[in-house]
Amino acid sequence: MKNTKWICFFCVIVFGYLPGFSQSADSWRVTALGTDNANYFGVTLGNGMIGLVSSPEPMRVKDVVLNGAFDNYGRGRVDNILKGFNFLNLNLDVDFQRIGPGNISGFKQSLDMKTASLVTEFDFGNKVHVKQTMLALRHLPYSALSLIEIEARQDCRITPASVIESPDILRDVRNLYAVIDREVVNPYAKNPHKVRIPLMTSVGKSPSGRHTVAASTSFIFDKGEEVSLIHEDWDYNMHLTKFSKDLKAGQTFRFCIVGSVIASAHVADAHNEAERLTVFAALEGYDRLWGRHVKEWDELWKSDIVIDGDPDLQRDVRFMLYHLYSFAREGTAFSLSPMGLSGLGYNGHVFWDTELWMYPPLLALKPELARSLLEYRFQRLEAARQNAFSHGFKGAMFPWESASEGQEATPVWALTGPFQHHITGCVGWAFWKYYQVTKDKQWLRDRGYPMLKEVADFWASRVERNGPGKYDIKNVIGANEWEENIDNNAFTNAMAITVLRYATQAATELGLPANPDWSHVAQNIPVLKFPDGVTRENATYDGIRIKQADVNLLAFPLEFYTDRTQIEKDLNYYEPRYAPDGPAMGFSVLAAIAARQGNMDRAYDLLIKSYRPNQVPPFGVLAETAGGTNPYFATGAGGTLQALLFGFAGLRISDAGVTQVKAKLPSKWKSIEVRGVGVNKSTFVLK
Repeated sequence: MKNTKWICFFCVIVFGYLPGFSQSADSWRVTALGTDNANYFGVTLGNGMIGLVSSPEPMRVKDVVLNGAFDNYGRGRVDNILKGFNFLNLNLDVDFQRIGPGNISGFKQSLDMKTASLVTEFDFGNKVHVKQTMLALRHLPYSALSLIEIEARQDCRITPASVIESPDILRDVRNLYAVIDREVVNPYAKNPHKVRIPLMTSVGKSPSGRHTVAASTSFIFDKGEEVSLIHEDWDYNMHLTKFSKDLKAGQTFRFCIVGSVIASAHVADAHNEAERLTVFAALEGYDRLWGRHVKEWDELWKSDIVIDGDPDLQRDVRFMLYHLYSFAREGTAFSLSPMGLSGLGYNGHVFWDTELWMYPPLLALKPELARSLLEYRFQRLEAARQNAFSHGFKGAMFPWESASEGQEATPVWALTGPFQHHITGCVGWAFWKYYQVTKDKQWLRDRGYPMLKEVADFWASRVERNGPGKYDIKNVIGANEWEENIDNNAFTNAMAITVLRYATQAATELGLPANPDWSHVAQNIPVLKFPDGVTRENATYDGIRIKQADVNLLAFPLEFYTDRTQIEKDLNYYEPRYAPDGPAMGFSVLAAIAARQGNMDRAYDLLIKSYRPNQVPPFGVLAETAGGTNPYFATGAGGTLQALLFGFAGLRISDAGVTQVKAKLPSKWKSIEVRGVGVNKSTFVLK
């Protein structure tokens, strides 16, 4: 993962917030007061399939991101995640004057995390007050809704226009408009009634022509409301449907725009499906759409982390959970990129960020979401086998960067692609952890063990057998990516040992014969030490600054080390060597370890350091590094959540499932409560 320039403003925000951040006591709401368009980093509304990124411009969406849809274009000659049509944008004229950032006042945006709704409000002179509520509908994976409420302060004429705009990457765009006019006869009513469904649709091709992308929108009006719609086809990349309405002072007029966006990566006929889904949503109506959406989010929030005594941290933690829940979806085979559905960062590729950082909190709180991430890997197992074969190894070798097909998608200039092999261990590790939490033996037979077997076969073939205790793993890049082409990396070797043991354990669990070579290899892979007993990061490591956690990962989350003296020795040696411009999750690992060691003051300081310097305005979304500009960094959120769950709250994932050990709290906390844990939805409390 790339490096980003670090700007040291740690002192400004470690114990506070940047100007514009919400100071509300409401732990469910994040509010942006005013905007600086040049320094605005939007919040994402997501439902696991589409991501809508907010804009500082009124009634606009910055980006629409489609999960699972990739094409070869742009950076690195590799697959990049696709943007979809921007289908929820709205123009609004008041008395024939177009509103925009320069002529409105009182602009405020507020994310209600409980209902996953973004509310934008502003005034246009003394004529109207506008409120927009936007949702990525949780129960409809390809659909979104925008509710507009316009309160007239004086008599005026409004002209709203629903707009579909094409991103630059799509080509051969076609714009279409139709009206479905139907007379509906209700046998229980005296008179039939008419249903008119306007459909505005855009269809285009991905850059190489591999995929068709389509979006369709319609209006929902209150019952009995009649308007005259006009469609305008402006150019190949933009069209709109508008109407006009005269309002009296004190009158409030409301309407909805509902739309769907989908690609042939999801269904064969994206064009017709986008229109069908929009027709379905339009005829469901606002009340039913809102009700189902809120019900789905109520279910998600049954799994929560509740901290008593630290309201700022409580809101920040919910913000992290909100993003992970928004980026993942049950019942799919889609995974998570470091930036989730917040944009095109890292091309939307899947790294170890998923298995080691974002997956564990989801596994503990929402195993059904975590299973989708594993299914993504399982369905690409054959590609991983081919990758191992191509490199002269056995078993399955997972790519450092994975996109739609599961082949290596790292740009050629980045050495991480050919050499960062620990990713294969991370995948196997995640599969066993799922079984530990769920005890789903049928899944273990069908998915877990077939994966672990291939991973173990890879490591048994990857080692170089140079004698007892010298089954070396040479020429790799470890978790600390600043050290390239090194031998016997601590994290890589420890992960290989761990998953070889897990494969043996999985076979035993199923009553199958385990390959005895797996245990033999695991016993002979070295983990190097300095003369004073500190774990040495690799065979040539000499104490220089490191990018992120490597050796310390052996204590957590691997739990390869259990000796507290060894863990403390490694913590004290490596903490001062962490680069301040490294990614966020390094400090979260240290926070988890310090909490497990019982040093709560140190742990709390590291916890805050793991995310607060990375917050950017106006919502406080997380960048990858302090001073970075590429949010939302879901990897960092996953690391901080792990520190809370498996450090501060004392949770453990083991063969006994999810349990809690005795732990301590920071002095300012009264309690931490983790709700809805595991398949039994247990609650764990520490006071």
